[in-house]
Amino acid sequence: MIRILANDGLAEDAVRMLESQGWTVDVGPVPAEALPERLKDYDVLIVRSATKVTGQLLRQNPHLKVVARAGVGLDNIDLGTARELGIRVINTPGASAPSVAELTLAHMMAIFRFLHLSMREMPEVRESSHFKALKKKYSKGREVSGKTLGLVGMGRIAQEVARRAVGLGMRVRYHDPMVEKVELALEQLGIRPVPIISLASEPLEKVLAESDVVSLHLPLTEETRHLIDLDRLRMMKKGAYLIQCARGGIVDEEALLKVLDEGHLAGAGLDVFEDEPHPRPILLAHPKISVTPHIGASTVEAQQRIGLDLARQLIALLSEA
Repeated sequence: MIRILANDGLAEDAVRMLESQGWTVDVGPVPAEALPERLKDYDVLIVRSATKVTGQLLRQNPHLKVVARAGVGLDNIDLGTARELGIRVINTPGASAPSVAELTLAHMMAIFRFLHLSMREMPEVRESSHFKALKKKYSKGREVSGKTLGLVGMGRIAQEVARRAVGLGMRVRYHDPMVEKVELALEQLGIRPVPIISLASEPLEKVLAESDVVSLHLPLTEETRHLIDLDRLRMMKKGAYLIQCARGGIVDEEALLKVLDEGHLAGAGLDVFEDEPHPRPILLAHPKISVTPHIGASTVEAQQRIGLDLARQLIALLSEA
């Protein structure tokens, strides 16, 4: 009988699907210090981003058949050690794409229209003069329609962002050396026949320099760590915006604060941080930054899709063994 530990939780429908195979599914969390010993009782470990699957943890449990990441990135799993030990690693790269795309656009809308600041200050309104002052203060918002969105990375999430951005009247361009050309069917627009737009990858510097909004959609690797550093931030248009809903560490946060304080960039939207789960307080309180606590894939719909996708993969994979 297969025993599964879903240490960071799993949708109920997915749990039932796995249990229908006669397997046991236990839902955590098990604390990090207790996990090495507890894992000895399991064949499969399912994690999200909270649990760190280190090389040491895997070497202490070489009997594991599968480590499954309920989400996109695999940077919290030591892939080299898993490969060495013959432990299969799977994830769900497409299941959360619509939710992350929507949050990306939500951050963009928030900083374009000062929603993050309005929601902080409106509860403090005590008199009409204060209300009028806020009305004047936040009456210089901008429309996204007609603006150019530059996507760095053009995987599933970025393509979902692109479709929605076109629907908002934005121009879209992208940089991705792994995706030379992409054709997007714009079914979200509800037009029949479905229109197709064709985009080709452009140099990173060109995308940064000519976009009103730059949104990042990359994995965190040694090559992408601090890819967006001070030099590249200064390549961006004066008054542009940066959206970061990918992985903490891709942006040099110290450099980001510098260009925001200098007035070179107008604002930023951050869902991920270098020092999770303890992001720097200065980022959280900065008036030019809209923040969320790494919730890109955290919607009811996304978690349902992720769980069922993962369950189907595990059933197919373990049925072969």
